[in-house]
This record gives sequence, structure tokens and C-alpha cells, in this order.
Amino acid sequence: MKPATASPARKDIRLSFEFFPPKSAEAEGQLWETAAALSAYEPGFMSVTYGAGGSTKAPTLATVRHLLAMGLPAASHLTCVGATKEEVHAVVAEFQAVGVRHFVALRGDPPGGVGTAYRPHPGGYANAAELTAGLRSLADFEISVSAYPEKHPQSPDVAADIDMLKRKVDAGATRALTQFFFENDDFERYLERVRKAGIAIPVVPGILPVHNLSQVQKFAGLCGASVPGWLADRLAPVDDRPQERAAVAIDLAARQVEDLIARGIGEFHFYTMNRATLVSAVCDRVGFARNDRHAAGAAA
Repeated sequence: MKPATASPARKDIRLSFEFFPPKSAEAEGQLWETAAALSAYEPGFMSVTYGAGGSTKAPTLATVRHLLAMGLPAASHLTCVGATKEEVHAVVAEFQAVGVRHFVALRGDPPGGVGTAYRPHPGGYANAAELTAGLRSLADFEISVSAYPEKHPQSPDVAADIDMLKRKVDAGATRALTQFFFENDDFERYLERVRKAGIAIPVVPGILPVHNLSQVQKFAGLCGASVPGWLADRLAPVDDRPQERAAVAIDLAARQVEDLIARGIGEFHFYTMNRATLVSAVCDRVGFARNDRHAAGAAA
């Protein structure tokens, strides 16, 4: 299918993409192909996730280093759970040494997993706001943080979530990336409350094209997001027909993005699952600017 030509109104929309460290040689090759393909959209950054307590530090560092070597704008996630401040600073220094200037600062899941009680490390940062302040004290990094349109599962309510986001902004955060969601009204209501709280930084919607419905339903249950019945009704009947399932997933994600653009949103963060096919198709369907020569250079 021929890529759509970017409309003048959509050439200035900013994109970013999220990856996770590959766990095999085959997955590694797929990731570099994905990164090269998505580089055609000239993203502001490509972020790489980081396990709680530094459990994926080495593969995250290797992934970030490779993306930077490809000439791509890499950012690293960073968590503070299960680590002292000194240990966190040592990790930051390692990433800084390979060229990282942008961190996504997150508290991280408890060592016992999602749903277990969180206890700050006695010598560490208590939360993402403290981690953000610590990063800001070390260097003039670009710092992105998380936001939750449907509430973090461990927060008592949305107001507490927004208060934490404000603390992160006051500590030096420059951008908020949201958890994935499927109901744009939820995001718009959340954004209105965020702005009323005096938070002015960009709040970037996280978009997740659905590769696997049951997997997304599981993710949603763990992170406090919801999977609407209408979405399941569209995807479930084609779950065992990959081509039809992909077509439906592309249509749903493209419609979500188009509606958000109509509501005035000008920046999007895609959760790629380390695959380019659905994300590229969504970007082309929506009409985002594309530079295939840039992608060819990244793949070289």
C-alpha cells in the first residue's frame, strides 16, 4: 500500500516510539529493523524500557547505545525502586557516558510485582518526583515522566495522580507520557483537570495499536487501564485471522489518533511492542510526514 501523503496540517505533529530490550538474537534483529523503519517519521525520540531495580540495565544500555549508533534519538527509562541514590546515579553516569541526554523517570513496580506493596529503598528516592529532582541536580537532562488518564492502580483517586504529576513537574519534568488508553473522552477530561491544576508541560497521549487482544487485556488489568467492550467486540471475532485482525487494529488506532488531532493534540507516543507494521500503517493512514531516505540511512 502506498503511504499517504502528509497533509500540511500534520507535518508538524511530533511523534515518539517506545521499545523494550530484546531477549534473543532474533528479537534483536527485529528491533533494529523496527527502529530503522519508524525512523522515517523522524521521531523526537525513541525510548527504551528499564526493569525495576535495574533488572534490565545491561540490555537497556546496549539497546540505547545501538540506537544512538544508528543515528537515532534514544532516550532511556530509569526507575528508582530497589536502589540507593548512589546506585541510581551510577546508572545515570553509565548512560550519560554513551550519549544519553533524555531520561523517562519512573518509580518502577515493586520488587514483588504489580499489586504488591511498594516500599521505598531506605537509601533511595521515594518516588518519581524525587527521582526527577535527582536527575535535574545531576545535569541538564530532558526528563519525561508518566501520567495516567485512568489513574495509577495504586493511587487513591485521579486527584492524587495529578498532585504527583505536579510534584514531578515542579521537580523539573519537561514532558508527561500517558499510559495507553482507548477512550479519548477519558484523556480529554484528564487533560482538563491537569491544566486546571496549573500543569503546563506537554501531556502526550500513549497510543497502543492492538497486536493481541488478550495480551492487552492482561496489560490493562495490571496498569489500571480499561479495554472498552466496543474494542473487544471489534477485535475478538477476527482474533484467529491475523490479516483481518491487523486491519481492524490499524483502523481503530488511526481513528483514535485522528480524533485526538481534531481535539487539538499535536504529539503522540506509540507503544510499538518492538514491531513496526501496525504503527507504520497507522502513521501512514493518518498522514504523518515520512522521510524514507532517513529510514534508509538509519538502516545502513
